[in-house]
Amino acid sequence: MKRVQGNPDVALLECTNPIRNKWRVRWDVVTDDAGTTSYMEEEFGHKPSVNEIKSLIEGWISDATRERIISGFSYEGVPVWLSAENQANYERAYIQSKIGTGISVVFKFGTDDNPVYRRFEKPSDLEAFYRAFSEHIQQAQLDGWNVRDSIDLEPYRMD
Repeated sequence: MKRVQGNPDVALLECTNPIRNKWRVRWDVVTDDAGTTSYMEEEFGHKPSVNEIKSLIEGWISDATRERIISGFSYEGVPVWLSAENQANYERAYIQSKIGTGISVVFKFGTDDNPVYRRFEKPSDLEAFYRAFSEHIQQAQLDGWNVRDSIDLEPYRMD
């Protein structure tokens, strides 16, 4: 699957080579401010079923949601990488701060080229961070579910 540029009126399901039975499925057709239209596209060696198309688009949405969760969060204006390991580390520090084991923890935010080391010394500061990244994850998941729920498969039905 790849993002390509093309006509804004592109067919969402098209047989591109009847002899070889090549079909293309397209979705996420967007036109930017400059008037350039792009869309996601996947080629099949057979006419895909509506269920195959639904699975393809849902998988793409799930991948985009995961990417948004991991790399789409910033705190105090600094990007924060929310890998599963980092989420577990942040949660562990938050839980330790809640059970009174004291707190003085440093996390590396930012990017590899521009790291920012953030020290948390007060439980309330760590709680604010924990709530912010948890809300980011919940919102990304909700947005992903809403996009999945709004998939219109009618343009892909060719009876």
